[in-house]
Amino acid sequence: MADSYFPRWRAQPSAAEGRIVGTDERLAWPQMFAMGIQHVVAMFGSTVLAPLLMGFDPNLCIFMSGIGTLLFFVLVGGRVPSYLGSSFAFIGLVIAVTGYGGHGQNMNIPVALGGIIACGVVYAIIGLIVSAVGTKWIETLMPPVVTGAIVCVIGLNLAPIAVHGVSGSNFDSWMALVTVLCVGAVAVFAHGMLQRLLILVGLLMAYVIYAIVTNGLGMGKPIDFAIVANAAWFGMPHFTAPVFNMQAMTLLAPIAVILVAENLGHIKAVSAMTGQNLDRYVGRAFLGDGLATIVSGFAGGTGVTTYAENIGVMAVTKIYSTLVFVIAAAIALVLGFSPKFGAVIQTIPGPVLGGVSIVVFGLIAVTGARIWVVNKVDFSDNRNLIVAAVTLVLGAGDFSLKLGGFGLGGIGTATFGAIILYALLRRKPAQGPVA
Repeated sequence: MADSYFPRWRAQPSAAEGRIVGTDERLAWPQMFAMGIQHVVAMFGSTVLAPLLMGFDPNLCIFMSGIGTLLFFVLVGGRVPSYLGSSFAFIGLVIAVTGYGGHGQNMNIPVALGGIIACGVVYAIIGLIVSAVGTKWIETLMPPVVTGAIVCVIGLNLAPIAVHGVSGSNFDSWMALVTVLCVGAVAVFAHGMLQRLLILVGLLMAYVIYAIVTNGLGMGKPIDFAIVANAAWFGMPHFTAPVFNMQAMTLLAPIAVILVAENLGHIKAVSAMTGQNLDRYVGRAFLGDGLATIVSGFAGGTGVTTYAENIGVMAVTKIYSTLVFVIAAAIALVLGFSPKFGAVIQTIPGPVLGGVSIVVFGLIAVTGARIWVVNKVDFSDNRNLIVAAVTLVLGAGDFSLKLGGFGLGGIGTATFGAIILYALLRRKPAQGPVA
């Protein structure tokens, strides 16, 4: 049992290769700052990409990711190393609720914000329940076959959005494929941290190629750098007030179930890497993530979740000190106060963004399959086979259900369908595979 709410963070002289730096340890401050920058870079691509796809202000979302990470840190007492960034689970339903066309600012953001807040409230309530009674009921409702299918569905459901976004012209489609090749080249041929940052590095490579082809050779739509030149170096983020629309709230609130599955999986992964049992902090982690989503929604930001990208950085570096995430959050807050930084983000061409989206959404889908592989889900059991099969088609086909004022989009239907179907079939004896 811990003798204080926060750890004491014992100082370690150096990060010798192969040596684990625990959650309650820290390195020298210059090394800690360098690690903080590395975590900001790791989360950057996804935290910026998600708001851009929904028409949100990416600069504000970077700022709110810092706020959310600090809030999470306080709620878990500095015991769970995690960075909170924009969640991809919201993208499909936010686009459906707001009718966003995929270009420029989303004019119906306030309606989406009310739904994001509703999701955060449900998530926080789940956190309180878990704090009181434990996680066994969640693990019973959402075993690996269910969580894997849900994660896979998120990627498959978003696939049409990515493809539609790069289908405006033949030039856009080819530039999207060039972007995919750039990301793929980094993923396969780069090494070390450069490989871990495949999305960001691949995007930068594609950005340069696009600028050469358009601004240099006169093909396609050139990048307008005037907005960068005209933007101030420092300024307040642009906050947006929510509007509470019942239909939007009922559509977005069920996303809490997906966030629970994500967060639980991340905590289990960190527990395995550090050799520490973090189960007693799961409820507080859910509560922290839920409150961070509520705060982000009230400010005009996206819903947030714990980031697998940063868990990947920890796996590579073996540095799990939770203080690193305080430093990363502080850096994100500083970036949030720079309109010029936000203007640079806005210059990212649509085809490049679309190409990155194709890769990211595909990676999300494959991550779901990886959950099945890692947990050795037995698909010779018809129960697992049916649950996975039905869930994938409901989500990929965007199967929607409405009952009065309550509605569920494809991801929501697939999520609840997987949970309910598994619960209904779980007492059936295992049988052979379907012919």
